[in-house]
Amino acid sequence: MDENEATPLVEPNPEDPGAVPDQPADAADGRWLNKGILGVGSASFFSDAGHELVTSLLPSFLTSTLHAGPAALGAIEGVSDALVGLSKLAGGPLSNEPARRAKVASGGYLLTAVATALIGVTTMVWQVAGLRALAWAARGIRSPARDTLLVSITPRAAYGRAAGIERAGDNAGAIVGPLLAGLLVGLVGVRPAILFSFIPSIFAAVAITIAARQARTVLATPAGRTTLSFNLGELRRAGVARALIPVSFFELGNLATTLLILRATELLTGGGRDLAAAAALAIFFYAAHNGAATVASLLGGQLIDKAGPRVVFAAGAGVYVAAYLLFAFSPHNWGLVLAAFLLAGVGIGFAETAESTTVALSLPDRLRGNGFGILGLVQSAGDLGATVTAGILWAVFSPAVAFTYAAVWMLASLIASGALRTKSAIEPT
Repeated sequence: MDENEATPLVEPNPEDPGAVPDQPADAADGRWLNKGILGVGSASFFSDAGHELVTSLLPSFLTSTLHAGPAALGAIEGVSDALVGLSKLAGGPLSNEPARRAKVASGGYLLTAVATALIGVTTMVWQVAGLRALAWAARGIRSPARDTLLVSITPRAAYGRAAGIERAGDNAGAIVGPLLAGLLVGLVGVRPAILFSFIPSIFAAVAITIAARQARTVLATPAGRTTLSFNLGELRRAGVARALIPVSFFELGNLATTLLILRATELLTGGGRDLAAAAALAIFFYAAHNGAATVASLLGGQLIDKAGPRVVFAAGAGVYVAAYLLFAFSPHNWGLVLAAFLLAGVGIGFAETAESTTVALSLPDRLRGNGFGILGLVQSAGDLGATVTAGILWAVFSPAVAFTYAAVWMLASLIASGALRTKSAIEPT
């Protein structure tokens, strides 16, 4: 079966009576955009706006308010990022059962909202560390449930567009969050601004609850009680291990955006700009990066449904190679630095949408939670390894070496992208 061909609506698999249908009942008539899909996209937008608001203020809160040093910030963020990957893996089995995935998604968004906002009332560094870790663990556990929930309410022919809406919401929230942080700090101060993050975050919990109700409406056949298992053997037979090869290469070159901002600040310093002006311009370019990622997620979803995830993933890796080469060797020219940010935004928008859609297309409903969980672990581990390694190369050699290293991994993912060919998760009977 061709990777781009939409699978027609089928009855539950007779070999797996507990499985739910692989797509909602309106798959054949083109009415793919429903309030559940919009609910998932809205949840990603509001949630990301809330935690990006706090992330933007956390360095100054720790150093100026709690009088901690950079080491404390690094430790808090490092542990939290590691917990995201591990909790995504743990959240996979929890999201395989439809009834359970709705509760996990709603509870995860609510717990993230509460834990993140409570950072605003802390008085000691260890309290910040505990709440940040709790929020990031909840964020990780909810991710496979959210992604599996999204697929369950989307016609198979529109998986790419639905994933694009979710990714676009996430990237748009990354624009709004820092802007809200800058506005609120000037009006009410750091602590009240952090507490304010509860408002967009609670909107996210409401939005995902709407999506969960939509899922209960469109799923005609209730699933039987499932056991908690990683189902590694079935995932391997479904080809997930092969698909993760180019994804792993990509994530090993996916540097944290803080490194992009730091490099841009270096390149923009001079030519009449002091360090403060260069840093401000770099942050503005980062907002443009997130805007490009938002648009690319939506366009990438459209292209995936027409041409398949492999083409879009390869395009994302290719533009990342160009972006990193600009960061590595660009002269002190603001136009080229902006171009590098925009290319990186397009790359992440394309690639993340393609990665999620590949899992959705390759696996039946009862295994998708596991697939999304393993994908999340690979993404988190790869991103951490990429950033740590690039940071060391930067310190020992130069930023050009660090970004060239990342570009090589992106080129490797482009070459290996053929492994992202998908097959039907449920064949017609």
